[in-house]
Amino acid sequence: MNPIELIHKYYKDNPECEQILLTHSKQVADMALAICDAHPELRMDRNFIYEASMLHDIGIIQCDAPSIFCHGTEHYIRHGLLGGKILRSEGLLKHARVAERHTGTGLTVDQIERQQLPLPHQDFSPETLEEQAICYADKFFSKTHLDEQKSYERILKSLDWFGHEGVERFQQWHEMFAI
Repeated sequence: MNPIELIHKYYKDNPECEQILLTHSKQVADMALAICDAHPELRMDRNFIYEASMLHDIGIIQCDAPSIFCHGTEHYIRHGLLGGKILRSEGLLKHARVAERHTGTGLTVDQIERQQLPLPHQDFSPETLEEQAICYADKFFSKTHLDEQKSYERILKSLDWFGHEGVERFQQWHEMFAI
């Protein structure tokens, strides 16, 4: 499976958004692969990490996010869920889980209910090491500032806005995945 060809299938009519997605996804993939290579003891699936990193944000095309050339109708918080639906339709069930579980440090039912997010009331927390490594790497890169990598401190500050649970999870991942 070639993730770049799959992205093009859904983004061929929006080259600006496709370029942003490819750039961001490559940044995430490079970091997630570096984590995989630095931690062979974790026995992560390197090929899957590459593919899923490249596809984790495929759902943004259906969202209303004009700053990244996305002119869909869905709320941006739903991009992971929408991406999961796309990937499931392609028969990529494990990849779909990564898309659904990468927002923030994952979203719990409590967070969804407390923040009244327009998502199903179910747990969207990363479970496998691959899901966690991709979610961790994703926090370092933005689709609106493609030329910079966020610092660990900046990520903690942004996660704290949503509650300390995400900060704690990210700190645990930082200890596990440090490169």
